[in-house]
Amino acid sequence: MIYPDNAAEKLGFTAIKSLIKAKCLSEAGGALVERIQPQTRFDQINRFLRQAHEFKELLTNDTPLPVDHLYPIRPLAEKARVVGTFLLEAEFANLLLSLKTVFAVIRYFNERGGQYPNLEALFQHLPVEEALVTSIERVIDPKGKIRDNASPLLAEIVTSITKAEQEARKRLDQVFKSAQQQGWTADGNLTVRDGRLCIPVLAENKRRIKGWIHDESATGQTAYIEPEEVFHLNNRVRDLEFDRRREIMRILIALTDEIRPHIPLLLDYHDLLSRVDFVRAKALFAIDIGGQLPQLVNEARLSLINARHPLLLLNFKHTGQQVVPLNVHLDNEQRIIVVSGPNAGGKSVCMKTIGLLQLMTQAGLLIPADPDSKMGIFRQVFADIGDDQSIESDLSTYSAHLSKMKYFSERADSKTLILIDEFGTGTDPLFGGPIAEAVLEVLNRKQARGIITTHYSNLKVYASNTAGLENASMLFDNLAMQPLYILQTGKPGSSYAFEIAQKIGLSKEILHAAKQRIGAHQKRVDSLLVDLERDKKEVQEVKISLAEKQRQLTRMQEENEQLQTYLEENKKSILRQAREEAGNILKDANRLVENTIAEIKKNQADKTATSALRKQLDATREAHAAATVKPAAAAQSATDAEVRVGDWVKILDTGSEAQVISVAKNNLVLAMGELRTVQKRNKVVPIAKKAKSTASRSSHYAAMTDDVAEFLHEVDVRGMRTESALYEIEKQLDRAVMMGFPTLKIIHGKGNGILRKFIRDYLQKYGEVKRLEDEHPDRGGTGITYAYLD
Repeated sequence: MIYPDNAAEKLGFTAIKSLIKAKCLSEAGGALVERIQPQTRFDQINRFLRQAHEFKELLTNDTPLPVDHLYPIRPLAEKARVVGTFLLEAEFANLLLSLKTVFAVIRYFNERGGQYPNLEALFQHLPVEEALVTSIERVIDPKGKIRDNASPLLAEIVTSITKAEQEARKRLDQVFKSAQQQGWTADGNLTVRDGRLCIPVLAENKRRIKGWIHDESATGQTAYIEPEEVFHLNNRVRDLEFDRRREIMRILIALTDEIRPHIPLLLDYHDLLSRVDFVRAKALFAIDIGGQLPQLVNEARLSLINARHPLLLLNFKHTGQQVVPLNVHLDNEQRIIVVSGPNAGGKSVCMKTIGLLQLMTQAGLLIPADPDSKMGIFRQVFADIGDDQSIESDLSTYSAHLSKMKYFSERADSKTLILIDEFGTGTDPLFGGPIAEAVLEVLNRKQARGIITTHYSNLKVYASNTAGLENASMLFDNLAMQPLYILQTGKPGSSYAFEIAQKIGLSKEILHAAKQRIGAHQKRVDSLLVDLERDKKEVQEVKISLAEKQRQLTRMQEENEQLQTYLEENKKSILRQAREEAGNILKDANRLVENTIAEIKKNQADKTATSALRKQLDATREAHAAATVKPAAAAQSATDAEVRVGDWVKILDTGSEAQVISVAKNNLVLAMGELRTVQKRNKVVPIAKKAKSTASRSSHYAAMTDDVAEFLHEVDVRGMRTESALYEIEKQLDRAVMMGFPTLKIIHGKGNGILRKFIRDYLQKYGEVKRLEDEHPDRGGTGITYAYLD
């Protein structure tokens, strides 16, 4: 129950319904939207919410639902119910299209059995009566007209009409040619007058041709004559046309009689299409506002996380502004929140957001808040928003407020959500404050839940000293003198009346005089609130800074662990490589020694040959020694050379290459991709930045040439889920940018336009994308998007 009657409109619920109705494809779906009302049964609300959530998932991640034709079935079924009436050709054509849509929808969900259980419940146990489609298709062709062979008699009549028309036309052509040869005809060809083919004859020659004059030209110089020779043939055609109409009427009556026993089933089909259209509209609206499925609880409480006002969200989409999210909690311990703060600080928007999202949830609509939000169920929603003065009822503004307070205090209970804007205003604050405090005491005693906005200090004091009540304030930057639109519970807020007046430019004399007129106690309280808010803001900033430092520390710990793992793996690899190299050196040395001994024996210890072999052996030994000394020498040169940030170095222990990102005395911080390491100066060797060899560049150029030759600057994502489609587009977009292609053609199909919207929103985030355009209407239109690249 919502009180008063205009509360839903003032909270914005009526505007939400209008936006959803605009997304319906049928009048029946729109009628269901008009009937949306907050419910109080947990199972019913839960089912409605999950249906909207499943349809949203379907629209964003699945192939489009086949809902191209949603003609209303109920009016046709009601007409066919009356014995003696019959449906016309066009009505049967619309019925046929709607039935095909119904069966396509049922098949769509049957193919995905269990994937959308709450949507499948819409048509559970609903039979697919294919015989209805077969019967209609036997009579109605794809163009919505009666088939010429709908009955044997009709086929015979149509054949006779064709023959009679051909004979009449043949005879008429003969008469026309003869009249032309005589020079009796006027300019022009055969024409139709009163449904009969006629010859245009000059007025002075109209007596020369026997026949019936059906019409004359505006000038009277031309007469249109039906020759006597074809008159009886045209009459024959007309008689056959009458026979054809009677046979068509008989066929339509018989077909209507055939479907009449299925009227209850047709009405069920109509309800299915209406509900599908209705839930589809709710899902489309949820996509527009970023609606999510909250956690529904069967209690009178709520916990909103990062909630936003949907109407404000839609409005800001056009201006590029961001809606500040709202976090609020109401339960049995924190029942009523008293929100204070400066004017234009967001108090009313905060209260309306809570009320609107609660109504939307209980009406089965997804809400723009985190999925972790918890939404309960309230049996009553009472709202006092705006000015309800009435001349007819002899109510002033304050009288209207008091009437509502009387109603609230008498009927509120623990399952009532109360929303009061500017509580207690409209009369002398000296009396309005105590009355508001007394009403608040009654509402709290009845354990009602609610949000109340006020400027009255006595209500702030009462809330701070009373269990079940909680103060809250809208944060305000008292340095920049700007509202932050952030709700913070736990303390009241200052109205910043003097600060705002000073910013506006009110003279110092007036401000000083005003300050002298307020009580010293009130002045101290207001100053205390301002100081408290400033301190609270500083504490909040410190908390944010500490949280950021904690995240950095955690990230560094993770990087350190990854680096240790990387070093352990490299250590094993280096040792294995060293063993292999040592083994190869030993093998080479043994082979060289054996060959040397064999050569000495072969030459019978000839001095010249022995000396040459000894020199070769010494050269090999010195080469191995140089290879061993080289790392040490390189380390010494690295120690002597100056290493700067940005230089590339080679780590001697591992042979890995890295870039210097920081220098601290004798330590270097190095970056190897995503990994970081610390090395001593004598453990690295400066190197030039890696340059690819000519062969490498050539092979890379050849590979790039092949890629460019094979690359097709288009991608077809029809039938893909949103994530898969965006992944394919991103790959092709990267290649197109890398290869310098000016455009990328994306084929996504038309459908409901959901995939097209997600793709375009995604592409607009890329700086390389200059603009987006549709394909020419003759070549695909809105089913194809061209992305023009810088």
